[in-house]
Parts: sequence; structure tokens; C-alpha cells
Amino acid sequence: MSAAPPVQSRLILGIDTSCDDTGVGIVELAPDGSLSVRSNRVWSQTVHAQYGGVMPELASREHVERIAAITTDALEQAGVTLADIGAVAATAGPGLVGALLVGLMYGKGLAQALDVPFYAAHHLEGHIHAAAAEGDLHAPYLALVVSGGHTHLFDVPTEGQYVLVGATKDDAAGEAFDKIARLAGLGYPGGPAISEAAIRGDPDAVPFKEPLQGQKGFDFSFSGLKTAALLAHRAGAKPEDLAASFQRMAVQFLVKTTVRAADATGRDTVVVSGGVAANRALRGAFARTGLNVVFPGAGLNTDNGAMIALAGAAALREGRPASPLDGGASAYAPLANA
Repeated sequence: MSAAPPVQSRLILGIDTSCDDTGVGIVELAPDGSLSVRSNRVWSQTVHAQYGGVMPELASREHVERIAAITTDALEQAGVTLADIGAVAATAGPGLVGALLVGLMYGKGLAQALDVPFYAAHHLEGHIHAAAAEGDLHAPYLALVVSGGHTHLFDVPTEGQYVLVGATKDDAAGEAFDKIARLAGLGYPGGPAISEAAIRGDPDAVPFKEPLQGQKGFDFSFSGLKTAALLAHRAGAKPEDLAASFQRMAVQFLVKTTVRAADATGRDTVVVSGGVAANRALRGAFARTGLNVVFPGAGLNTDNGAMIALAGAAALREGRPASPLDGGASAYAPLANA
């Protein structure tokens, strides 16, 4: 009996158009199951800055105009052609439905034309898998997804299983950063603006109170901090002091809640992903916890196509069936399955 032919590497093309970034990335799934990012191209829309937030219709139009060119860029960066692609993944939710549909339909069209499997990916699972490119990450672990639209804390007892441990009761952390930055006149997006301004500010200048003190669970809330920031701004707080004080409390709250969850679940590894995971103060605070904290690498924190390709590669590796081509996009799509 002849030996079975060796398993070949597979290239997965991932697409994310869930909000205001057009992302296309290519990931290689090696025969031993290891993953490597071959390319990651993102077009960040600037048209929304004048509005202080994302305009859904404008986002959809920008995706339509840019997605083909960004796909070409990703292929060129990876040094491959469409004929080399072995699977396609695209975000199906959650997100802005109009924006999601652009990438979802484009991805389905590519998969059908290439006659390769298609995987409808969950945006939050993509963020979690963005850390997989940083090393040999295996369950069990906790996953904190903290971005402009999401603040969720999951327990991941086994690969592909997500148990919701805590979530925001109101604003997402990144949304609070955006709104407070706009209030202080620091610009958009708010995460980088507050991070830079905080360097020049006094973190003791504005006495923010930690949200949800005494809670037994692991939820998050940022509406109180937002209100306190408004009152401090009206009282004449300097923008850089407001930024420094808010950032310190937001970071303290996120880290403290996650550490309590790690203690309760017995997890010693925590994945921290999403746009806010790029915040220097947050990374420094987690580094002091003693936990094994894994952050995505450069370019993988904010929305991008490589993280969706990584989620698709994980689906392939775990033997999940391909997604039907008649599935739609969803603005609200819970990830927790237990």
C-alpha cells in the first residue's frame, strides 16, 4: 500500500468590512497546524473624522470602492495570486449590515469563482484569533475583546467554545475613548488621541470613580466615566489632564475586572485583543499582573482581514464544515455558545 501524499500548506484569504476599515489578509496554514500571516492590508476610512463617528452609508460606499484594490495589494504583499488561495473567509457579523455585506458578498464570489471553501467568520472570534499569530496559543484561556464597538470577556475552555463571562452594560471602552476625546477636542479616533495626550497630563487631576464597585460578576460600564468627564470638562479640566485621568481609570477597571475573572476561572493565560489592546498603558498594566497575557502583533489589534483569515484557518484546522453561500450578514451576533 503506497504512502499517503503529504498534506500541503493552504492559503486562506480573509476579508473584514464590519465597520470603517477595509481589511484583506492572507494566512498560511502549514501541515503541522501552525499559522503565519503572509499579508495584511487595511484601508482606514478618513471621511468619518468630520462627523466624530462612523457614518454607515459612507462606510459601505468606501468599502465598495476600495475592496478590489485592497485585495490586489494583499495578494501582491503575500507574493501569491488568486489561483493559490485554498479558502476564503469573510466577516458575517456583528457590525454595520451594509458594510458587512460588501465584504461578505465579495468573499463568497471569490470562493465560488475559485471553487474553494468559504467560511463566514464571527468578528469577535477574529479578534481572539489575532493573538494566534503571536505563538502557540491553546485553550483554556480568557479572552478580553476591547474595541470601539465591543467590550466582552470570554472563557475559552476548549478550542472553538466561548463562554461569556462579562460584557459592557452600555458603551464599549473604545467608544468611551472616542467620545471623551471628542469632548476634549483631541481628535478622532479617540484611542490614539487620548493615549498621546495622556503623556502630557496629570492622572490625578480628575478624580474618576471606578465603575461597578462591589459587583460579584465581571461586567463593564463606561457611561459613568463619560458623565464624569463631561462634568470635569465643564469645570475647566485641561484636555491632557482629562485624558490622563480617564485613561488611568479605564485601564484600572479593565485590568482589575479581568484579573478577578482569571482568579475565579483558574485561567493563567489571557488574550487581550481589539483596538484598545494597542493602548500602551493597558499593556503595561497587564504586564504587571503576573498573568500570561497575549496581545496581537502590530497591525492586528484594530479591524483587519488577517484576523478573519486566522479564524478561517482555525475552522479548517478544527475540521469545521464550510459555510453555506446563502447565509446573510447580522448586526448582532452573539459569540458565546455555552
